Amino acid sequence: QVQLVESGGGLVQAGGSLRLSCTASERTFSGYAMGWFRQAPRKEREFLAAITCSGGNAYYADSVKGRFTISRDNSKKTVYLQVNNLKPEDTAVYYCAASDRGCWRITAQSEYNYWGQGTQVTVSS
Repeated sequence: QVQLVESGGGLVQAGGSLRLSCTASERTFSGYAMGWFRQAPRKEREFLAAITCSGGNAYYADSVKGRFTISRDNSKKTVYLQVNNLKPEDTAVYYCAASDRGCWRITAQSEYNYWGQGTQVTVSS
């Protein structure tokens, strides 16, 4: 059982930046593809970014491409999401997820086995 703990959320003004972190309990963290998702009030959870096991490849939703960057440090069992130029519509609970289905870029929520508890990001205008 993999436990994921997100941190780094908070209240930020529009145009600001945050770095979200997600640390895993699993010693074989490098064997998991990782992803970030978010869920805004009254909306469905949406895919944001995914990264391969090695960290060599990443994939982004069109809505965040160019503003968000996913990365990972396998030695620290941590995946990051750098979020820049934040907008009020980015307000949501942000979740990280881990998948043992493969080491490619996984975008489908159904392919992720493990989820963190989420971290709130609120962007004021």
